[in-house]
Amino acid sequence: MSAEAFLTDFHHVAAIGATPAGGVERQAATPEDKEMRDWFAAFAAERGWPVRVDSIGNMFALVEWRPGADWVLVGSHLDSQPRGGRFDGAYGVIAALHAAERLARRVARGEEAPKYNLAVVDWFNEEGGRFAPSIMGSSVFAGLMDEQEMLAVTDLEGVTVAEALDAIGYRGSDPRPTPVAYAEIHIEQGRVLEREGIAIGAVDHSWYTQKLDVEVLGEQSHTGATAMADRRDALVAAARVIGLVHDVTGEFEPESIVSSVGYLTLEPNSPIVVPRRVHLVADLRASSPAIVEEARALLLERIADVAREQQLTIDVRDFDVRPVQSFPERGLQITEKVAAGLGVGVRRINTMAGHDSVPMNRIVPALMMFVPSIDGVSHCERELTSDAQMAVGVAALTEATWELLAGGLDEVAVQRAAQEGTR
Repeated sequence: MSAEAFLTDFHHVAAIGATPAGGVERQAATPEDKEMRDWFAAFAAERGWPVRVDSIGNMFALVEWRPGADWVLVGSHLDSQPRGGRFDGAYGVIAALHAAERLARRVARGEEAPKYNLAVVDWFNEEGGRFAPSIMGSSVFAGLMDEQEMLAVTDLEGVTVAEALDAIGYRGSDPRPTPVAYAEIHIEQGRVLEREGIAIGAVDHSWYTQKLDVEVLGEQSHTGATAMADRRDALVAAARVIGLVHDVTGEFEPESIVSSVGYLTLEPNSPIVVPRRVHLVADLRASSPAIVEEARALLLERIADVAREQQLTIDVRDFDVRPVQSFPERGLQITEKVAAGLGVGVRRINTMAGHDSVPMNRIVPALMMFVPSIDGVSHCERELTSDAQMAVGVAALTEATWELLAGGLDEVAVQRAAQEGTR
């Protein structure tokens, strides 16, 4: 299979949910997400691959060589952020489909069938734009999130995950393939590879993530008739909190921690009513858990000061805490071997963002690779990776997957099992 075949498919599906500025909007379990899922299912059907859909909406296209054998899972996600980029997630799924086809043709031409079968996966709601938390489908698969709780999660319109999946016909009941390893390729979403002119990143660990669910409770009143001294404006206090979340990073070494508030709702959201309630989510990430914990402590102290000064209540609870995940050394070596075979540069790199590979690495050895992101931008419409960079990534994923299908990470799995047995 040629790089042109992959690129034709990639650019074709980029038209699904396309936005005027060159991005896409395909939030989880929307009609646009359904159209992408239908395309995924059709790609598999054309090649005779069965497709399973599990009860949280994950999709698996199955390439089976050895009936009864376990599965190497390869993939990413097809959903996007609101007005997001066309590369984030979708590149990894389409690359996995084309890698699977190349390997299926390899076996059909006479090469010995590998030790394991192959499942290409589209994980449900990785982005978390419509339904929080993010990385939902793979986390349920890995047993890190409760499935029934996730099915009951609602969007801003009050629609549950279960209702949304039913509406697009993708809440299944099929059995999940039993994994032995996982591989994923993704755009870097940073500028390290581009800056250094390197084609492939071998992801060695993820950053520690701490989210804070913040509820600011003031008092609703008339914007025209209430004296300033008598107001308990939840939005004013929330604005102070947002500033604190941003400014706390200045207490640490540059580039050692990042923070943001990307989600906010207010009530009653009327132009003539002082807001009574604001709900927001703060996000802290660093390579060191100690840095995040120190930043969290500083924020809690300063948020309490805001509550006293504004004479209202601010409730803060920990939400979606994700520890540092180290990817197996053997997987890094496989990526480096593959890059050398292709004659392209490779370097080890960490990921500040979360990916489906992170929860999967909790249950099976996982391998994750990056390709460059132009200007390091992501989650926006100008997200960009060149055709040539993507094509190299597909070739690398194909060869890395072949290594995993042959049992390339089996030794890691045995070592982990032995460690678990001694605890």
